[in-house]
Amino acid sequence: MTHTLELLPVDPHRPAAILSDLEEAISGQRSFLPVPAHDRTRTDQLRTTLSPGTDIDAGVALVVATSGSTGRPKGAQLTPVNLVASADATHQFLGGPGQWLLAMPAHHIAGLQVLVRSLVAGVDPLTVDVSAGFHVLDFADAAAELARTGDRLYTSLSPMQLAKAMNSLAGIEALRVFDAVLVGGAATNPRLLTAARELRIHVVTTYGSSETAGGCVYDGAPLPGVKIRVDDGRITLGGPMIAAGYRGLPGHEAFAEEGWFRTSDGGELVDGHLTVTGRLDAVIDSGGLKLHPEVLEKEMLSLPGVDGACVVGIPHERFGQAIVAAYEGSAERADVLEGLDHLPRWQIPKDLRRVEKLPVTGPGKVDRQAVTRLFSGD
Repeated sequence: MTHTLELLPVDPHRPAAILSDLEEAISGQRSFLPVPAHDRTRTDQLRTTLSPGTDIDAGVALVVATSGSTGRPKGAQLTPVNLVASADATHQFLGGPGQWLLAMPAHHIAGLQVLVRSLVAGVDPLTVDVSAGFHVLDFADAAAELARTGDRLYTSLSPMQLAKAMNSLAGIEALRVFDAVLVGGAATNPRLLTAARELRIHVVTTYGSSETAGGCVYDGAPLPGVKIRVDDGRITLGGPMIAAGYRGLPGHEAFAEEGWFRTSDGGELVDGHLTVTGRLDAVIDSGGLKLHPEVLEKEMLSLPGVDGACVVGIPHERFGQAIVAAYEGSAERADVLEGLDHLPRWQIPKDLRRVEKLPVTGPGKVDRQAVTRLFSGD
């Protein structure tokens, strides 16, 4: 049995308007491809690559696009079981269902899952319009309204949103009302996590992707039903949240083993706790020495005045690749280099630049390709 894959434009001003569509998708009646209604370029790209208007297995509820930050976006085929299992496991980990505040784009998996969790919990989510950016006072007003319900309260933010909210008293007070603030989509500044704990903000770091129906590892621990393996340094995830492959890419190597997703991330699993070391396809080979850029980024983020960092490799005649880095924040270039002085000399960036804002793709993910172009002059 097949459905026709339907385009589902998500209005950033009214993201909860798609709740009835999601309910039909979860009940197996229809199949949707969520797209940003306000971004015609992205919508046209997804229309071209993921073929809405054509047949799809009726067992697929949603086709959720990957960020496409390292190439053409792929479409993870999520079943009703994937979506509901993820929502149920999240609530089980957090201590029970509750009220959700949506403050992320609802065409991305993180935002979609806030809506799905609300459906599963039988509550109407409160939403914040982020079409013109994340405004802390709007977030604080919504948090206060939600707090009046007396229920358990949850929200999901990107690291950049968390940092912005924690930069004001209104934002800190708003964050404190939540029983859990899920933060994912990118690595979170360790200084920010320490500050959150000191301010009694319950941040839960999440790891996952569209292919796993959203975050499936919380604070390094697998959600109920999730299985983790690290094979030759590569993270492989299993469980009921794993997508039914990619749209139009049958037999893709990432889903070669049924019920498992072979990620592009490196990691370490010690006593059941997962540490993500970084994307394997982003590893920089400089003179035969290999560096996960996330390792150097973490060092940079630990320095005062560094609010964001991105490390990339660019072609180099002698080394193969040269390590370069861009950062945002108040720190002077000389102070950053001094703060990295304890590292092996080959890891020190050959070029270090401060930028007003790092380019992003998706909900808070730094666009590594755009940073690479900054140094290559393309």
